[in-house]
Amino acid sequence: MYQVPNYTPTVSMKLSEVLADIGVDERILMKTRRAWLLSESIININFQLLDKDFFVRYFFGSQSEGTTTNGMNSDMDQLICSKLLPVILDLSDWIPGVLNLLMIQDNSVSPGYCLLQCLRDDAPLQFDDDESDQFFFKDKTGKLLVKNSVLTCKKMLGFELHGPSYAKQGSQPGDCDYDNVVALHCTTLPQQARQWLDQQGEGQWPSAEMKQYCSRTGCFVVGVGCLGSEHEQLEWRISTSLAERCLMFNLNITQIRCYILMKMILKTLINPSFNDVISSFMCKSVLFNCVTKTALYFWRENNLLNCLSLCLYLLYNNIINENCPHFLIPENNLMKGKISPAVKPHILKILKNIINSEGVALLGIKCDNLGSRLRLKFYNICPIKTSYRTSAWQLLNLALRISDTRKKTDNHLQGSSTDDETVEILKNYVSKTFNFQYGGLDKTASLLLLPWYCTTLGSVLASIDINQYKTVSADALKLISLGLNTDVASSKLKLASILYCIQEIQKADLVLRETERRYDLQIVEPVCSCYDIEVSPLRYGFTELCCNHNEEVLQYITASCVKFMPCEIHCVPNELRYEMFRSTQLDRLLRTERDNDWMDCAVVDSLPYLYFLQYKVYCHLGRHDQKQAALFELIRTIKEEANLGHRETALNILGKCMEQERRARYALHYYYMSLNLRRRNNAAKIHICILLSALINSRT
Repeated sequence: MYQVPNYTPTVSMKLSEVLADIGVDERILMKTRRAWLLSESIININFQLLDKDFFVRYFFGSQSEGTTTNGMNSDMDQLICSKLLPVILDLSDWIPGVLNLLMIQDNSVSPGYCLLQCLRDDAPLQFDDDESDQFFFKDKTGKLLVKNSVLTCKKMLGFELHGPSYAKQGSQPGDCDYDNVVALHCTTLPQQARQWLDQQGEGQWPSAEMKQYCSRTGCFVVGVGCLGSEHEQLEWRISTSLAERCLMFNLNITQIRCYILMKMILKTLINPSFNDVISSFMCKSVLFNCVTKTALYFWRENNLLNCLSLCLYLLYNNIINENCPHFLIPENNLMKGKISPAVKPHILKILKNIINSEGVALLGIKCDNLGSRLRLKFYNICPIKTSYRTSAWQLLNLALRISDTRKKTDNHLQGSSTDDETVEILKNYVSKTFNFQYGGLDKTASLLLLPWYCTTLGSVLASIDINQYKTVSADALKLISLGLNTDVASSKLKLASILYCIQEIQKADLVLRETERRYDLQIVEPVCSCYDIEVSPLRYGFTELCCNHNEEVLQYITASCVKFMPCEIHCVPNELRYEMFRSTQLDRLLRTERDNDWMDCAVVDSLPYLYFLQYKVYCHLGRHDQKQAALFELIRTIKEEANLGHRETALNILGKCMEQERRARYALHYYYMSLNLRRRNNAAKIHICILLSALINSRT
């Protein structure tokens, strides 16, 4: 059935070009992986800052591997590992003082799964008198086994999670859906996952270095049993995700493209009719086995069609035998119980037709317009490349990840009882981040976070100084200066706001002029993680720079929202302070957990705040024309900038400007516009009451 057609090199090269056009090439692949690994490091550094280092979070799956495209809409597999329950393979690995879980693998357990026996925390012995309950089961031999439902227990894990996994839907283009899984970690690979380390195929893959690394990654255990097993509630699935990520990261671009094509075939030609009975993980195991059994020279661009046919042929045989062995744990049959006799012949027929079509079937793939793009390539017509979009969304998501991390640390700060306590916590943040011991991407991640913490510490100190001395110390200004280049505008606007509050108007003017000069409206994208907003298509200048640079470019092309916590209130102009008191008691009851991270703060997008501060500064300097120009730009920004996260706040400060202009009718108009955007938790209610009271009193 499987033959090599003569035109294969030509079709393979055209197909490789099409995949490169939609973002599947080496450069985009490396940029994507770097962005996700940086996000992973940023989150785990944040856990350490918040003294929650018993959590470790990993990003797995297609998004972090770079094995997806914009049209595939792949989700992100996010694994949250709790260190509070260490899993061990041998009693000699027992750790005193904590609840150890001994991994048990015997003939009664399904391949790829295990049982977990609970051991005492004072000795490597089993419990004597504990009985079965919601989370534990005592078997006939006296072993106290942990049920996989323990993953829902907040007390055991340190956080609350319902079920072994939960999903979070992406809210905007470029934002993927999250499939979150909680797991426990074992530092050693179990024996059934070590056999492949001693095997060597024709392709000399995996290499000795890869095997050595994988042998040190250990494994995770996930709280889900084998479907239909008599021990389903007690079994834990063994996950070798770290080793699999290493293998994926060491595939060449042709192997990656072959895997993506297999997934496109599943998504468009097979799974829609058969309820996803064939998974992408099956395709991954098929690919690994093919790479192991073939020489490296086979996997080249001008042979892509043959590579794909080989993988599909192995998948075809697996379906015939209803056995797709897990690459690292071959005894684990990924197809067990998945394919019913009714659908099996139909899937085989489709696969056979695809293989025999010698590439023609690919023209029917609508995902990312692959088929139509390939057809145009044969007519030497070059469709528009979309690869640049991938880089842009990845870097924007990284900026949002940094913003979200800062929001969580700021929320922790707001729990402080005194300003002095807040300062000490911030100093600890700065010290920990500055002295972060790890290298590589962890060091890069810490350097991305450090300037933000310096600016926040400087701003809190400045607020204390202004309250006590009506000026700002040199130490506070020095800390703020260390973070001036976090992004295009937000930290500079904090400095300008502080200078305005201590009546250093000329200096504030200079900072605002420099900020406006750097804020290129054709390039800079607003960044706000306070809540999900639907982001409009990204600016061309932004996407172009993202395509050619990594995370270092974020300081030139992003503008985060400006956030003042209550402990920074003296750094905030009076007009913006009302935002810290936006919520009535009823409003607070209607907040979400995410709202609580920022709604007691004054938060405003950088661009409207820039023009607002310019308006206030020019009022003080008596520059009427420039003041009116700033007011016009503020109005234009609110009307035309699509990606504002806090448009209601921008409308509120515009209303205050209109009050200052003695245009009460316009002020009320803008306050009501603000209320139309956010009915609850909106300071516009306060502004309306004050303004109406003033109008009534003036008439009286």
